Amino acid sequence: MTVVSVLRGALLSAMASALLTSCAAIDRLRHIGEPPPLTALSNPTARPGYKPVQMPMPAAQPASYNPNSLWRNGSRAFFKDQRAHQIGDLLTVKVNFTDQANISNETQRTRTNKEDTGVDNFLGLAKVPIFNTVIPGRIVTEDSSSATDGKGTVTRQEALTTNVAAVVTQVLPNGNLVIEGKQEVRVNFEVRELIVAGIIRPEDIESDNTIDSSKIAEARISYGGRGQITDIQQPRYGQQVLDVLLPF
Repeated sequence: MTVVSVLRGALLSAMASALLTSCAAIDRLRHIGEPPPLTALSNPTARPGYKPVQMPMPAAQPASYNPNSLWRNGSRAFFKDQRAHQIGDLLTVKVNFTDQANISNETQRTRTNKEDTGVDNFLGLAKVPIFNTVIPGRIVTEDSSSATDGKGTVTRQEALTTNVAAVVTQVLPNGNLVIEGKQEVRVNFEVRELIVAGIIRPEDIESDNTIDSSKIAEARISYGGRGQITDIQQPRYGQQVLDVLLPF
């Protein structure tokens, strides 16, 4: 790849980023002085790029019936179960995320090498071509030393506690439920978004139709926002483009 090709690719990337930035800037200019709009309600399965979840499933078991019995096999309660169990049902996800990590690593390495042939003047054969004189000292000597001192420290503490209602979007063949919930709260000119998605077992749903976020498989939990405060906290678009393109 030549330098011209690299520069051409960088120029095209910069132009594409500029076009996208201009479109976003025009959209932001249209809403100056107005609070950020909320996202319209939509069907999660109709969104672009949506793909049904496919997981390894056990072999199907034949259904068995008990004639003249009030109890139905597979039922979780004698009376009607009010917990979510089919597409479109709602349940509450209790998001209780607490993460704390403290990691400290240190590595030190020192090495010193010295090589000496121990042969002086190589039996008088090593001479300067111009003066035809013997080179004093030893023919081959080598000294080297290296030292490495690396330190790394990671300190992280995150906590998120809230509740969000989710809807069942898919029922897998083994009975597990695919859920997705989204919540938006606007305060003044800032919108906070909470998105929860994943796979749950019906048995993990509590009697009050709630489930803890720690029992969600393939969990996807996102908490963020958009608005004036978020814009101020981020670097300018030009700086972000340079951070991507510049190699140094």
